[in-house]
Amino acid sequence: MQSKRNFSVKREAIFQTLANTDTHPSAEWVYEQLKPELPGLSLGTVYRNLSVFKEMGLAKSLGVVNGQERFDARMAPHPHFICRKCFAIRDVPKGYGIPDSKLYDSVGMECGVKVENHCITFYGLCSSCMDEE
Repeated sequence: MQSKRNFSVKREAIFQTLANTDTHPSAEWVYEQLKPELPGLSLGTVYRNLSVFKEMGLAKSLGVVNGQERFDARMAPHPHFICRKCFAIRDVPKGYGIPDSKLYDSVGMECGVKVENHCITFYGLCSSCMDEE
């Protein structure tokens, strides 16, 4: 039996901060955003809650970028772009790289597996970093 997870004031604030940004933040970024309004908040609390959100299917990890794990509350499959200079992460619009179920089936048959999800990430320079070069 799965235990009920209550959303405390801190947990709700952490989730809302994650859900209401498109920066694909690190735990440290979330902590810095909330610390002024929640002085009793610890970085450990942010990390634990982000882990809970991942377990609950409310957030996902995008992996480690420039030494920090980055998170996304947008759960629908979508590709990302990561700038190799400033490490900004952006959602790629228009669904580029989102396969249909036929591709999942084809990959599954070819490899003898059941595909449940995928991750597509593009790398390069964002427009701000291109302007600097």
